[in-house]
Amino acid sequence: MPLDFKPPYTIKVSDEKPGETPVMRHFLFKDKLIDSLEDTKRTMWALYLHGNKAGGDQPFLGTRRIENGIAKEYVWQSHREVRVRIENYAKGLTSLGLERQKAIGIYSVNKPEWTMTEQACYRQSFIIVALYDTLGAEAMDYIINQVEMEFIVASADKLQNIVRLKERLPTIKNVIIMDEDNIKAADKEAAQQVGLIVHSFQEVEKIGEGITEEEHVEPTPEDIATICYTSGTTGTPKGAVITHANCVAPIASIDKLGDTGSFASIDSTDIYISYLPLAHVFERAAQGVHIFQGAAIGYYQGDTLKLLDDIAELRPTVFCSVPRLFNKIYDKVLAGVKAKGGVSQYLFNTAFNQKKANIHKTVHHWLWDRVVFGQVRAKLGGRIKFILSGSAPVSPDVMDFMRICFSARVFEGYGQTENFCGGCLTLQDDNTSGIVGVPFPCSEFKLLDVPDMDYHSTDKPYPRGEICIRGPSIMREYYKVPDKTAETIDKDGWLLTGDIGLVDDAGRIKIIDRRKNIFKLSQGEYIAPEKIEGVYQKHELITQAFVYGDSLQPSVVGIFVADKDSLKAWGKQNPSYANMTPEQICKDEEAKKDILKTLVTYGKQNDLKGFEQIKAIHLTMEEYTVENDMLTPTFKLKREVAAKVYRSQIDAMYNALSNGRAFN
Repeated sequence: MPLDFKPPYTIKVSDEKPGETPVMRHFLFKDKLIDSLEDTKRTMWALYLHGNKAGGDQPFLGTRRIENGIAKEYVWQSHREVRVRIENYAKGLTSLGLERQKAIGIYSVNKPEWTMTEQACYRQSFIIVALYDTLGAEAMDYIINQVEMEFIVASADKLQNIVRLKERLPTIKNVIIMDEDNIKAADKEAAQQVGLIVHSFQEVEKIGEGITEEEHVEPTPEDIATICYTSGTTGTPKGAVITHANCVAPIASIDKLGDTGSFASIDSTDIYISYLPLAHVFERAAQGVHIFQGAAIGYYQGDTLKLLDDIAELRPTVFCSVPRLFNKIYDKVLAGVKAKGGVSQYLFNTAFNQKKANIHKTVHHWLWDRVVFGQVRAKLGGRIKFILSGSAPVSPDVMDFMRICFSARVFEGYGQTENFCGGCLTLQDDNTSGIVGVPFPCSEFKLLDVPDMDYHSTDKPYPRGEICIRGPSIMREYYKVPDKTAETIDKDGWLLTGDIGLVDDAGRIKIIDRRKNIFKLSQGEYIAPEKIEGVYQKHELITQAFVYGDSLQPSVVGIFVADKDSLKAWGKQNPSYANMTPEQICKDEEAKKDILKTLVTYGKQNDLKGFEQIKAIHLTMEEYTVENDMLTPTFKLKREVAAKVYRSQIDAMYNALSNGRAFN
């Protein structure tokens, strides 16, 4: 550990009470929770001004130059240049009628204009409400109408969708298009016909440029910075109301951790690749850290299939991502090694195993880093200082792989929308896999007993229970839903995360379960299995459904009990299966492939999002019953039992998916 840090890495700051552990804090920040920088910077605009001064004439925002459809080098705008644009744009928005603490939507993939809009909103105390495609039309309607949104800043490809929804969005008046060159005349005309005023980003800047005097009220820490809406897999989406102070606390914490050596240090020489959706708090917080330090941010082209090419050109020093991408890199590299075989495979395995044996000491090796892992490091540009994984748990094997092959420090973070990612973070040079570290300096935590799941603060060898977090990063409320707020934040200010954790003997937290039947996929999407099962069970071919997901996997799979009569009738309608019994159809690979297609189509018709659709299927004729212990006496599915009973089939389905087949 750096600076000879010794466990435990969390410090008790209160005595335990019945049914819960003591309150614990980061061992270096036990006396006071961090809520600001230099004791004065408590707004996001103050953080921006600090970074703008540090960055000066250095590159700030970069995009790739496109020539004849081919991406070339990155083209940069300096910190000084961007500040002029932000301030003109901010004044332009005010001139168009957007008022302080009113909502403005941002509807686009990551672009410099996204970040400039964000900073302009911080300057003027507008409320940012991010919109994204996976919300679905109904959720978009709900959000826009709930916040009474009048302005949307969007990329040109979103204009058509806004026009299509306009009839249900009475408050929307102004649409500002980020990429003026991509606006289609027909889309602009259609927008005007439904009563929308369309401006280009540059037009708004021009308006602001002409304003030489303005009445400008600085934002306060208590002002709302953003309302971040959950994806709403369990019903109506909830908007987490996050203030400037809430946003600043985790960013200040990262800065303080860098000063102590317990996290990587970030400064104005760093280069960050922006590709994770800015609609979510993970990327917003990550960018916020780099903006505060005056670092450079390079944006991907908007296509994840081209991401590694963008990274190779940008050569970032910091890479934040989610397990899904790390898993892809892991699979691709190991498949390549296996394909080469022979001496190359032997050399790779030898180097890998030697580094792994010493991973608790260092991620570097004087020989193997040059001879064996140089080509792997080049996939991320070759100069990565550290990697941060968030949004969902990472497999310990993949974490070790990243450390070994990229010769870089790899951190894992844990947080939620409701606390602007300010939950937990692993310590520098602690290469223990399977943990999420210790609380941010802005947060304290405790574990609550969950008797119905048999988790207790008195459990041995380690206390277990629901993770509760408190501190200045916790959201103010859910927007206009006080009952949901009361369910999530208790009277003492504790955020009830719904995640079950344990605290090991070093004071580190490990996530072991989820209190409700909701889980995250590896890319960070929340899944409510009952909702999905309810849809599929309505199809005539299915009588019972068990949808399974794993936070180390990017998709869900299904163990479905088929309806015998319906399956027999379906078989007769398909010549290929006309002579098969229902039992034979359940085992036939081509039949399952066709049934899966049918169910996916049905799922789409019933508003299942892409990440909610099953990607592999196992069919059985054996029903779930109370007698075979698959159902409770009240006929609810016993998920833990079902997962154990069908473990081999689940594993086979995920193996099939990784090999490019979508059924089992």
